[in-house]
Amino acid sequence: MTIKVRIPTQLRTLTGGAGEVGVEGTTVGEVLKALDAAHAGFAERLFDDTGELRRFVNVFVADEDVRFLEGLATPVAEGQTLSIVPAVAGG
Repeated sequence: MTIKVRIPTQLRTLTGGAGEVGVEGTTVGEVLKALDAAHAGFAERLFDDTGELRRFVNVFVADEDVRFLEGLATPVAEGQTLSIVPAVAGG
């Protein structure tokens, strides 16, 4: 099933400027791997050396942070949108 992925401005160079792309997958992990397969360079920016999401990368499914759901195993359904949101810091 195709899932819409919202791409933050900082990563749009990887998608040719597209702010939203569609990829296949049934879990967050599958969707993010498919995103990297379709647009090389995402994996090194999203995942750490252990294969987990980097601390400064937030991923939301239907406005819910996947860290408070099932992480990369969080299921996604047809019609849902996955959003990649870089953490913001400062003061």
